[in-house]
Parts: sequence; C-alpha cells; structure tokens
Amino acid sequence: MSASSQTSILLIYTGGTIGMIQNPETGALGNFNFDQLLLQVPEIKQFNLDIFAYAFEPPIDSSDMSPDLWAELVRIIYSNYEKYDGFVILHGTDTMAFTASALSFMLEGLMKPVILTGSQLPIGALRTDGKENLLTAIEIAAAKNDDGTPVVPEVCIFFHEKLMRGNRTTKISAENFDAFESNNYPILAHSGIEIQYYRHFIRPYDPKATLKPHYKMNADIIIFSLFPGIQPTIVKKILKSPDLKGIIFRTFGSGNAPRFSWLTQSLTEATQAGKVIVNITQCSTGSVKMHLYETGCQLLEAGIISGHDSTVEAAITKLMYLIGQELPPESIRAEMKRSIAGEISV
Repeated sequence: MSASSQTSILLIYTGGTIGMIQNPETGALGNFNFDQLLLQVPEIKQFNLDIFAYAFEPPIDSSDMSPDLWAELVRIIYSNYEKYDGFVILHGTDTMAFTASALSFMLEGLMKPVILTGSQLPIGALRTDGKENLLTAIEIAAAKNDDGTPVVPEVCIFFHEKLMRGNRTTKISAENFDAFESNNYPILAHSGIEIQYYRHFIRPYDPKATLKPHYKMNADIIIFSLFPGIQPTIVKKILKSPDLKGIIFRTFGSGNAPRFSWLTQSLTEATQAGKVIVNITQCSTGSVKMHLYETGCQLLEAGIISGHDSTVEAAITKLMYLIGQELPPESIRAEMKRSIAGEISV
C-alpha cells in the first residue's frame, strides 16, 4: 500500500447476499468478483478515503461460518491493524451476530472500528439495501474525533440506519430490511440525514490499549432450551456427555426452571463435574435474576451462573472463547459473570 495521509479502510468480503448478483439468463444468484464493487457502488469513489479490499476465496455462505473462519478474520485484522484506520466486514446476515460477538472477545484490546454489515437483497438488485448499508458502514469506520481518535473503537453491526454493539445484537427478521435489533442495550448511532452518534453508549477509546489477538475457540458446548414436557432421559444423557464442557441454559422468564428433582440433581452433578452452565432467558428482552423466585434459586444452588442480559450469540461465543483459553472452570464462571467486552449489564 502506498503511503498516504488519508484515512484508510480495509473492506473484508466473506460472502453473503450483499455480494451476490443475479444471472440475467437463469435468474439464479451467484457471487460476483469483488473487483467489480466499484461498478456496483460507484458512490464509493466520492469518499475521500483510501479503500482497499480483501475477499475470501471462495466466498462463505454465512450458514457455513465457523470458529476457524473467525480466527481467519482475526488474523486478517491483526496483520493489517497498523495499516488501516478501520475495517468493514461484509457478511451474510444469518450468523452475523455470532461473528460480531466472537470478534469482540477474540480481538482483545481493539481500539479501531470493526463494522460488520450485509443486506437482505443482493447489492446488484434494484431495491437493494446493500448500498446504503455498505456506504454508511464505511463512513462510520472512517469517522474520527477532533483529536484523531476513532469515534467507534469497537466491533459493531450496522444495518438499516442503526449502529449496534456487535455482542448486543441479534437477527430478528428474515424478510424485513430492519433485520437486527439490540434489545438490551441502546443503539450507538442512527443514520438519517446525518449520522448521530450516542457517544455515552460507545466504549471509550483507551490510548494505552494494545491489540491482543486470540485464535482458539472451544466448541464443546451446547445451547439447551427448556420447554414444558422436557424429558429426563434426554437431558441426563446430554448433561453426562464426557466431551461436554459448557452449556448455555435458556430458561423461562427471569431465569426460572421447573422444580423437578431429577433436573436439579442432573444440573448439580454436571457443575460438580466441571461443566460450566450459564443461565440466560428465553425472552427477547430482560435479564436473568435467579434470586427472585424459588424456581431460580434452585439453579443458583446447583452451581449455575447468571448470564445476565446476554444474547444467545454473545453467551455462546464468550463461553467458546473462555474455554478455548484453557482456564479452570471456576475462572470461566467468574469471567462469564463479568462484562469483558460490553456484552452484559452487571
């Protein structure tokens, strides 16, 4: 890259709908060459920025996203961290919130913008939402304060006029342009005629922070949701699995579970065996408060820890990250109960 005093942005294309174009003969969607981006979005040329691109080859459908590919994103960002002022990741919507959450933990000490975006319609479609999402994501990634520090020094998702903390975001719609929501934390910015930043909700810039990349994620965990009529034989088999290291336990309301003796006993035995069980609510908003009711207190006594107001995506990737650090169970439980990347309100 040639030396330049201009703000520089690296676009990382992983795949997904935003990078697809319709074949005029067959009507089928296929990935277009990323070098054609300027033909699809000529408005990019109006930015007074140095914009460079990196594309996964072959592109990845977001349903195929994996911890290994998260590690590859971390490598790309870390190896280019000093070259660029911000990063924009083009990503399929289905697992975007998982990727954003994972990167928020794997990029420890991040102090530059990493903005994920995508679209519900291909960027070549007539009514695409991709152009607006892409252009605004680039503008946010390049935004600086008067002192030259980045306005948004964290991992975020920008989608349909809203900038959201990555590990607070979840996909809520497969059909609407307004496809993502941050239910338990305010949005960080809103894009209208101008981009209005809500700076008191954005993680503060720390000039002493140093980026420390993490590449290991341990996926020996499951998401386990309660429902009326759940069967003990199946639950016991899951909890006794020798390879299982952690469980995201999705409970009712504010963290409640049925008072079945077999369930309490099975959960207690699992935590005593070193398995880390994290309680998060099945509700789209709100927080786990196990001390409120007897149906929650029994879980505390079984050694289950609160995931507070975590999203499923943040809880699962945080647990993968902590187990990947090969910490003892008690240390993992302690870290799950505190906010390490703004993922929970404690």
